[in-house]
Amino acid sequence: MKTKSLLLGALAALALSTSAFAQEVTLRIHQFLPAQATMPAGAIEPWANKVSEESEGRIKFELYPAMQLGGAPAELYDQAKDGVVDIVWTVLGYTPGRFPKSEVFELPFMSPNGEIGSAAFYNYVMANSADEFAGVHVIALHTHGPGLFHSKDPINTLEDIKGMKVRGGSRIISDMLANLGAEPIGMPVPQTTEALSKGVIDGTTVPWEVTPSIRVAELVTNHTGFTSQYGLYTQTFGFIMNQDSYNNLPDDLKAIIDANSGLEVSRQFGMVMDEGDARGLKIAVDAGNNIVQLDEAQTQLWIDAAQPTIDKWFADMEGQGIDGKALYDAARAAVAAEM
Repeated sequence: MKTKSLLLGALAALALSTSAFAQEVTLRIHQFLPAQATMPAGAIEPWANKVSEESEGRIKFELYPAMQLGGAPAELYDQAKDGVVDIVWTVLGYTPGRFPKSEVFELPFMSPNGEIGSAAFYNYVMANSADEFAGVHVIALHTHGPGLFHSKDPINTLEDIKGMKVRGGSRIISDMLANLGAEPIGMPVPQTTEALSKGVIDGTTVPWEVTPSIRVAELVTNHTGFTSQYGLYTQTFGFIMNQDSYNNLPDDLKAIIDANSGLEVSRQFGMVMDEGDARGLKIAVDAGNNIVQLDEAQTQLWIDAAQPTIDKWFADMEGQGIDGKALYDAARAAVAAEM
């Protein structure tokens, strides 16, 4: 009888072990852009497909674009942190003050493109501001490519932007616009199309990759960028997983998530942004729009005019007991290391 009980116990343990090994999970990914936009189509969906394939179908994903699960874009980070969804992709600057040390990458004229900026941003965060992401599991951190102006009237000089109502996507960007002489109007990307069409704004700051999905090249005819060394600004993004959703995975599935997280995934997301920039620019060129590329001397005038935004950020950080200048130097060094 005792032998039979031991045998039954062993069989039960084997069944539980087999069941755990074969565990399947479904993870929900929530983000704010239409499914056909650059990042959902070119980065998030391919990432999900790769992870699912490597798990032999044991990890499944449900993709929810354009805030289909409810809430506002600024709430996405907390949706992941609080377990409302499993994974989000979001703009970190949509929650002002939440990531003060990471915010340095939004300062004017920081990085030249998405690939370099993304690798530099991931490395910078891991070394300097990883504590700002406590309570979540980071899959990737990245930036977009060069930010630039898209406007109804041409911007050929610094004086041309004076008094323009221009959309800014974060606290730092809006402060920069004010220092440049514009009237900043803060709003998430999805609101830009209506704001341009109704004349609420005269122009917007977005990278080229965003422009097709929000029809910018149809709504304005002028686009002003800077020398290839820098973009006007960058925004930062997080591909973030709920900590419990990660912790509850069996070890072999955690390993698959881990293999598809980190520096190289961040770099890849930045490269997708750069590919999107090329497509967005081509659409504007094919439409016959006015493409302005400011030369080095003109760009320097804008850099000088934007310096008060950097100085103010230093002061803001000092008020929080943070050495902003040291973080700025670390960010510039991280970018330089990737160039």
